[in-house]
Amino acid sequence: MGNFYLDIETTGVDPRKDKIITIQFVELERNTGKQIGELRILKEWESDEKEILKQFIIQSSITSSNPWVFVPVGYNLNFEHNFLYTRCQANGIEPFDILNKPFIDLRPFGIIMNSGEFKGSGLDRITGKPHSGAIIPQWYAEKKFQDIENYVRNEASEFVTFSSWLYRELPNMLEKFKTENHTS
Repeated sequence: MGNFYLDIETTGVDPRKDKIITIQFVELERNTGKQIGELRILKEWESDEKEILKQFIIQSSITSSNPWVFVPVGYNLNFEHNFLYTRCQANGIEPFDILNKPFIDLRPFGIIMNSGEFKGSGLDRITGKPHSGAIIPQWYAEKKFQDIENYVRNEASEFVTFSSWLYRELPNMLEKFKTENHTS
């Protein structure tokens, strides 16, 4: 089984008119959530959107008939799903569904840690990530590609820190829950 951090950056929030400009992924250790290997960043400005989608499909094996080859792990994976699916269609590539197979979305943990509030539960609000990705479309228009890449690397690092913390802390919470609620 391969758990993989998965994220994308886009030129906006509408997958029908905006495009994917980066797809980033890295394997995570299944029992700790820690990063294994190097973060891969597929960059649209080095080729085009269609090419990075094709490269992602090849490199990740996400369309394999074995659903455990690439298990997406992310923060609000519905966003990635909608863009990947719609942009594959727009580029004449067979779309794939990342939410109709095993996946792990850590966003609900951020919401619960934020007292059940969606507002303020973004990764930038609960980790050391300096800001949201709202600036990415402007950086892209200004061709500040190094700024985008630095942002992507920082976001991945903060996600892995959060992920590995959850993997370390949640098993302790399960034992505490069982003890407090007399479950076996």
